[in-house]
Amino acid sequence: MTDVQTPATHPAPGVLSRIFRTEQDGAPGDGHEQVVLCHDRSSGLKAIIAIHSTALGPALGGTRFFPYASEEAALEDALNLSRGMSYKNALAGLDLGGGKAVIIGDPNKDKNEAMLRAYGRFVESLRGRYITACDVGTYVQDMDVIARETEFVTGRSPEHGGAGDSSILTAFGVFQGMRATAQARWGQPTLRGKRVGVAGVGKVGHYLVGHLVADGATVVVTDPFEAAVNRVRAAHPEVEVVADTAALLQAKLDVYAPCALGGALTDDVVAALGGFGTSIVCGAANNQLAHPGVEKDLADRGILYAPDYLVNSGGVIQVADEIDGFNFERAKNKATKIFDTTLEIFTRATADGVPPAVAADRLAEKRMREISALRTVLLPGARRG
Repeated sequence: MTDVQTPATHPAPGVLSRIFRTEQDGAPGDGHEQVVLCHDRSSGLKAIIAIHSTALGPALGGTRFFPYASEEAALEDALNLSRGMSYKNALAGLDLGGGKAVIIGDPNKDKNEAMLRAYGRFVESLRGRYITACDVGTYVQDMDVIARETEFVTGRSPEHGGAGDSSILTAFGVFQGMRATAQARWGQPTLRGKRVGVAGVGKVGHYLVGHLVADGATVVVTDPFEAAVNRVRAAHPEVEVVADTAALLQAKLDVYAPCALGGALTDDVVAALGGFGTSIVCGAANNQLAHPGVEKDLADRGILYAPDYLVNSGGVIQVADEIDGFNFERAKNKATKIFDTTLEIFTRATADGVPPAVAADRLAEKRMREISALRTVLLPGARRG
């Protein structure tokens, strides 16, 4: 049974019914250990914390601050994202489970100290079952505020003993995954001479552009926010800018890198990529596949897809390192291994005759299953149960 906590007030009935249905109809949130609905009237906080699995350890995942159209939409995002974190942390070799939180609101208008600190108290109430970090709409300075109410937070500023901006190693990890995908497709671990389209040049995308330019790629970008585009133009004036994602898909790309919100790989997008001859999809966005079956459609069209939660795990590797006292070089060395893991996934996919996304799921599930089974081994002095 899903554990639902409602510490300050009762949520809308529709949200509660959606949570309970995940146990009954095989919805994306099926199998979650705990869902916490957080509401603090004085600060205006409305948030959802979803813990998918603690099979490998405490659930680690960021907090997304976003103006969702409804509480139902926020819940669905939290459930999908938290499940993805279980698989991401497993493939990254971390002793951490998967969780995610969402705060409902416009971060540019609604975010304030009281709201973040109220949220921190809800995180603290879970006593370490969930450890939070940055995500879309939250930043290092926000984690510093949240940390005033809970110790279970990572991604803090270096001034507060933290790892700082996790986008740095997220982008580095995506680049390592893209190099591995290029190796699998073209025989060389480089994007030199290739045309790469980056959809979304925010926190992660602009760092990825830097890696690609340095590697000799021709880069085309798009982003709905002019400030993000201007920042890329200032750093890399040679980068081509197009108006929107539709124009990017038509730009005769060798590689398409979705680096914004999830659900980017719809049936129409995949058809467009196949029609214009794109060979690789590898990007930083979470939950890129719009629905089950898209991974097979990509494979059927000859497009090599690097599973998102595999290649974008550099950020969680960075903030996880903070738990034991952050060392950037140690974390970067761990993120470098994304290259090897990506190649392993492609090898397994070929051997098993399945798309890479299926091979990645199988490897992550195998690790969660095997490590979780160790709990049956009773250690000296430990209590049963």
